[in-house]
Amino acid sequence: MGLIRSDDVIESVADALQHISYYHPIDYIEALGQAYALEESPAARDAIAQILTNSRMCAEGHRPICQDTGIVVAFVKVGMGVRWETSGSGAMTLDQMINEGVRRAYGHPDNRLRASIVADPAFSRVNTRDNTPAVTHVEMVPGDHLEIALAAKGGGSENKSKLVMLNPSDSITDWVVKTVPLMGAGWCPPGMLGIGIGGTAEKAAVLAKESLMQPIDMAALKARGAQSRIEALRIEIHDAVNALGIGAQGLGGLSTILDVKILDYPTHAASKPVAMIPNCAATRHAHLHLDGSGPAWLPAPDLARWPKVDWKPSPEAVPVDLDRLTPEIVAGWKAGDRLLLNGRMLTGRDAAHKRMVDMLDRGETLPVDFTNRLIYYVGPVDPVRDEVVGPAGPTTATRMDKFTETMLARTGLIAMVGKAERGPGGIEAIAKHKAAYLMAVGGAAYLVARAIKAARLLAFEDLGMEAIYEFEVKDMPVTVAVDSTGTSVHQTGPAEWARRIAERAGERASTAAAGA
Repeated sequence: MGLIRSDDVIESVADALQHISYYHPIDYIEALGQAYALEESPAARDAIAQILTNSRMCAEGHRPICQDTGIVVAFVKVGMGVRWETSGSGAMTLDQMINEGVRRAYGHPDNRLRASIVADPAFSRVNTRDNTPAVTHVEMVPGDHLEIALAAKGGGSENKSKLVMLNPSDSITDWVVKTVPLMGAGWCPPGMLGIGIGGTAEKAAVLAKESLMQPIDMAALKARGAQSRIEALRIEIHDAVNALGIGAQGLGGLSTILDVKILDYPTHAASKPVAMIPNCAATRHAHLHLDGSGPAWLPAPDLARWPKVDWKPSPEAVPVDLDRLTPEIVAGWKAGDRLLLNGRMLTGRDAAHKRMVDMLDRGETLPVDFTNRLIYYVGPVDPVRDEVVGPAGPTTATRMDKFTETMLARTGLIAMVGKAERGPGGIEAIAKHKAAYLMAVGGAAYLVARAIKAARLLAFEDLGMEAIYEFEVKDMPVTVAVDSTGTSVHQTGPAEWARRIAERAGERASTAAAGA
């Protein structure tokens, strides 16, 4: 009968969360490398190159792949014969063990991870400061061992989760193909789709999340052929979604998803619950086995298996002096232009924007002057050692859409940097005020942070990672995603690549018919 020590659980969880913060799973890296080799869209290929380069940098430097180090999710299978020894840390529940592991991992002095969890979510939304609590699912199984599957799930991808109660005769593929474009690019493709089918509404969602713990094997599946209807459905959805042409970071291209995972469960005769949860470019999961012999340790991966990709700025990228930025310069940028930002920029995201808009509505003066300035939507990781700032990739820009009209109309702000597309309201405000929105690559947070040469706190210190800072940057790479006319690359790019993919499919069908 297995005797599991609470200290072993805590140590195993803490070590695993540190491990996955800077090591991508090798199956993801190899699949992304294959996608990079096949990608034909220059914009998407550049984005994938940044993600791969960032991944190697993080693996070598032991710093987070993404500034959003996630909410921890644990799927725990407890053998019916397991006994617990808790003398070392006192009597603790399984939840408490998991949370203590999270607490230790996120506070590690050599690699601090960002605390993103807020309590009282409907009202005060106060940061818990240690990234607890985790979301833990427990299943009792035969045996005397403990299995823990851990994930650190970023908010950008989690926010794009979808749930539907289909009619029994409805097509799951049709629903997925209709729904994925509505998710935008805030989930940082290329990634995976986890799909749960059956049970009840909440069971389908848990199945979708758990499916994302599986390794990527779509290439191998296609090579050997589907051996079940679920496997055939995986291939069907994979190909149909990639035919949409959404591409890396939503810029248009051949690879939107690298795999589709599906778990199912019996359901009511009148029901067909389907949940879909995407996994982003910062795919992070680990699998632990404890048998009572001590903590579970994860070996470091072989970095020789990383693709030989070393991203460099495009020769076509135009340097921009942010300290001399004017509305006329911004109006001259065109959607798709690549820029290298230099000088001083401001930062701020959800909480800071809400506070500023509330202050303006009350007639109060803002603590920061935004006249002819650019704001970066970011919540960085705390720095360690000699860092100016920790990994500092962009956050999803659409969450700031509701504040954009006020910020552009009343503060003097003329440009913004964030992740993924802008919604209709944001684009309308940008065009109205002849401003611009620039996109930085999600999933390249450590690479972006290397461009930040200085940082100082300006306002709202109580907001923690959501405070307003001033960054001084050198050659920070961005793409003009929405220009002053309202043209959006997240609309034009996918439309163009969907057309190209459809034309190629039509040509292949014609060739096959002619040869029949």
